[in-house]
Amino acid sequence: MTDKALADWLARLDRRSPESRIDLGLDRVRTVYRRLTPNGPDCPVITVAGTNGKGSVVAMLEAMALAAGLKPFAYSSPHLVEFGERMRVAGQPAPAADIVGALESVERARGEIALTYFEHVTLAALVLARESDPDVMLMEVGLGGRLDAVNVIDADVAVITSIALDHTDWLGPTRADIAREKAGVARAGRPVIVGEKRRPPALEEALQRIGAKSIMAGRDFTWRRAGERLHVRVDKRLFSLPHPLMSGQWQAANAACAVTALSALGERLGLSEAAMGRGLTSARLPGRFQRLSEEPAVYVDVAHNGAAARELARALGEFPGRSYAVFSALAGKNIRAIGRALDGCFSDWLVAGIDDDRGLSAAAIDAELAQIPVSGRRETVESVPRAVELALERAGRNDRIVVFGSFRTVAEAWPTLMHQG
Repeated sequence: MTDKALADWLARLDRRSPESRIDLGLDRVRTVYRRLTPNGPDCPVITVAGTNGKGSVVAMLEAMALAAGLKPFAYSSPHLVEFGERMRVAGQPAPAADIVGALESVERARGEIALTYFEHVTLAALVLARESDPDVMLMEVGLGGRLDAVNVIDADVAVITSIALDHTDWLGPTRADIAREKAGVARAGRPVIVGEKRRPPALEEALQRIGAKSIMAGRDFTWRRAGERLHVRVDKRLFSLPHPLMSGQWQAANAACAVTALSALGERLGLSEAAMGRGLTSARLPGRFQRLSEEPAVYVDVAHNGAAARELARALGEFPGRSYAVFSALAGKNIRAIGRALDGCFSDWLVAGIDDDRGLSAAAIDAELAQIPVSGRRETVESVPRAVELALERAGRNDRIVVFGSFRTVAEAWPTLMHQG
């Protein structure tokens, strides 16, 4: 009954303000938050922004805290399977009953203030965080940074993982515009960890105006892989750690950001190098270049912009058998950039629409891919589940299937993939 109550609440929020609706700004959220929690968090807060890598950094920080015997609260979005994935207490999804109670608290506090779906859910997460009395709060930005609802909290340490072109309708058409928006999570006199090595000058300028203590990749912290070890140097301190278990070469950079963020907190959490290492080998995050099965090899990845697609292409590399792409995307995504990055990776493209008001049709996606054009045979399919079924029917034991394009693409494919065979 509680699961139904949560589903009913989420449907109610979506009817009032569809999840796809974006209305950036902090005034509404700040007013309601002050009614809910006048004094703010009682524990350190790490806020993570960036185009790609945010979820991975939060997952690593969460696993490190758990390995040290601490109780973290983690907030991230969107979810893949269950809504409770967005709000985790001590590494576990929050119970549906607790989420419902938090949503109701926000409803009472908002009065006549209209909130978007994401704003209401974020405030509910902050209610849950307060009630769970965590040792550290780990908050993933939803969109941008400066005007995102998560930014109602003053982060003790901010992290900006990467800066690439995405959500340009909201954040601006250039990397400089996007950098300025993401810089908004930083606070005067407090550390901000920047994992982007090729950062636009606009980012450093924005952080200087804020007065944040910038800790920059390649300048203030570095990392390198040596066999199965990851060496992270932060200022004069060297951390020798096991390489993250999560797949993808890019996870080394995410791990370095997480280690540097914890180092910046100093003694407030006091995590040992050993706990960091245990966390890196236990951190998991579904949908990030995740291999689900063998013969054929099946991967899922939430790559949904050009930068993420380039990393996916590097991870896939050359492949001797047939390689099937199951691809779909939401409106506003640069399909051509994704296609160009992955051109040559697939012998077959199964292009599907997403069952969502934000989803592009298969025909619209295919028309964009045709403009490149991507190599390989393209076929439009009515849905992501059907595209997965076709890929599984056609792929031989030595072939490969890669499902990617957005969180929603992977989420729609998930039930079919879990029941294959």
